[in-house]
Amino acid sequence: MIRKTPICVPRPEHNLSRHNISQAALNVLYQLHKSGYQAFLVGGGVRDVLLGQTPKDFDIVTNALPEQIRKLFNNCRLIGRRFVLAHVRFNREIVEVATFRSSHDNGQGEGIVENGQIVRDNVYGDTVDDDAGRRDFTINSIYYNISDFSLLDYANGIKDLQDGIIRLIGDPVLRYQEDPVRMLRAIRFAAKLGFTIESKTAVPIPKLANLLANIPPARLFEEVLKLFLSGHAVASFKKLHQYGLFQQLFPQTEACLENPIALKLIEQVMCDTDERISNKKPVTPAFLLAALLWPPLLNQLSDKETKGVNLQEELIEIGQKLLARNKLQRVAIPRRISVPMQEIWLLQLRLTRQRKVKKKNLKLLEHPQFRAGYDFLLLRAKAGESQVVEFASWWTNLLADKNVNVPIKRRRRHYSNS
Repeated sequence: MIRKTPICVPRPEHNLSRHNISQAALNVLYQLHKSGYQAFLVGGGVRDVLLGQTPKDFDIVTNALPEQIRKLFNNCRLIGRRFVLAHVRFNREIVEVATFRSSHDNGQGEGIVENGQIVRDNVYGDTVDDDAGRRDFTINSIYYNISDFSLLDYANGIKDLQDGIIRLIGDPVLRYQEDPVRMLRAIRFAAKLGFTIESKTAVPIPKLANLLANIPPARLFEEVLKLFLSGHAVASFKKLHQYGLFQQLFPQTEACLENPIALKLIEQVMCDTDERISNKKPVTPAFLLAALLWPPLLNQLSDKETKGVNLQEELIEIGQKLLARNKLQRVAIPRRISVPMQEIWLLQLRLTRQRKVKKKNLKLLEHPQFRAGYDFLLLRAKAGESQVVEFASWWTNLLADKNVNVPIKRRRRHYSNS
């Protein structure tokens, strides 16, 4: 798959210009080159520019070691344990710089396997040729050489870009065993770019999906944010479900999706999230994740408060169990997200009580999560929860009253459909 001699595309024959690269990334590239090191732009930055898109960030690889990189930049911080990366900061922008990587195996061309997952140490490479073999997908293995502004293509990545193909470099099974998160990345790139996952890359995914159980829950949380909060949540959800990966991330929600209302709620929140991002409106993880875990929470919650049953206490208990780290909860949701999630859930009880005294209703408007809770109520009504439609309409009419305003001082709009 990897060419010994890459295809070299000279500057006049490609559309990647230095005008497309952030000044911060150019500063790092120039400084490394000036200091006698090789320096290449690689990955999503190159891919997106070649597709006519605007990259969110730029990654650089070099033959300089992390300590050598740090000596070149006062604004540099080294991170990571297994494989050290350099983060060079320019105001708000961080440019990630990695030393070339190389394959490391057991001497027979295979990695060391534990529990179906390949475990290997990350080692530095000497050349860009070494690094190319460690890239994941062909479309991410195109290098921009700052020394002559050419492109180096080791794996026919440019052709796959033109053909709209997501293809792993090397044996897909081994590459997924090496890092199961690559399955999520394949889904994310396919959803983001509208590409097709090549057959050999796609076929092993359902069979190896359970390897995600070996990934740290905090890392899975970051991947979930990339999948659902980047403007292509609908496509990501469909593909995750198709390849059996959604079940690995949210097994308790997956178990509820045979219910049309639960499925509609998940699809609706994904659609609304994409629409808000498209319209450059803010979204936060709390609302989306509250929706993702709402179906299993609702399944366990009593229909109504009866003698000896306090719905608020019951909801808190169920919610905490859903959020607790265990075999069922694969994605670690940090406290800064889980707290507003639980507030949104609790507001559903308060927003669906009989409304008689208007002063008490106005008091609820001062709740810091009121808007998120109200929007969540609208989402439930839109998904087909018939028991909340009347309440959603009631609150909508109340807010439409010219004499009623949601206090701005304490309000935090985590998400809104309005």
